[in-house]
Amino acid sequence: MLTVRAPATSANLGSGFDVFGVALERPADVVRLEKADRVTIEMTGAGSQYIPEDPDKNTVGAVAEALDAPARIQIDKGVRPASGLGSSAASAAAAAVGLNELYDRGYSREELVPIAAKGEAVVSGDAHDDNVAPSILGGFTIATEQGVTQVDADIPLVACLPDIVVSTRDARNVVPESARVEQLVETVGNAASLTTGMHRDDPELVGQGMHDTVVTPARAKLIDGYEQVREAALAAGATGVTISGAGPTVIAACAEADRRRIASTMLDAFGERGVDARVYQTRIGRGAQVF
Repeated sequence: MLTVRAPATSANLGSGFDVFGVALERPADVVRLEKADRVTIEMTGAGSQYIPEDPDKNTVGAVAEALDAPARIQIDKGVRPASGLGSSAASAAAAAVGLNELYDRGYSREELVPIAAKGEAVVSGDAHDDNVAPSILGGFTIATEQGVTQVDADIPLVACLPDIVVSTRDARNVVPESARVEQLVETVGNAASLTTGMHRDDPELVGQGMHDTVVTPARAKLIDGYEQVREAALAAGATGVTISGAGPTVIAACAEADRRRIASTMLDAFGERGVDARVYQTRIGRGAQVF
């Protein structure tokens, strides 16, 4: 038997739509795997009542099939579904890493990324690497058609998850089909700043690079209180604020000394809108760990 802890992730980071992702120190899924004659899945934890245990409808079932690795799989959800924190990706990443080791399949971590992405596609409908890559590799990742580039980074973050549900489909449907040239130029500049900031462990550059005028404003309309929370976090010292993944989690980059104040401020701002929320004082962390 193996136990794997796979972290939540934040994708897009504003300027890196469908490309950038980071692993979070917390929260995380914990998945226990044991060899068996067939795949069975047991779910517990946050939102587990909404996740099917049928292997054909669960992200880890597709991963087990791809690796030809039947197992008894117990998933303890620490990452709530529909949170914008890569919930299905965390389970898929944990299954890919754990089953690869349990059955000694010999894949590298990089080779497991597209396998885990196929598993996530069972839930999300699309095989994107931007969430599974950081959950497997850790740090900051850049996912393109040519593959995944990973950078170890250490940036303090605050992730505030309101009690709101935003479907990935709705979040996809509001994405603009085109952008003006000046928006494209601004986005490229911000993405470059963010990438440089990750290399330097510089929260100021990372925060500047989170600014986005194309996708984020359209998705912000789906999150009650987003603008108020963003403004409050920036006033409390956040260097940058954006939507995590498809939302509704709002993520802020910051200096270590400001993290607790920003977390409290974001909770209060959602509360003033009558929205319950929970907050994670976290940072960019490691990829999936096997115990």
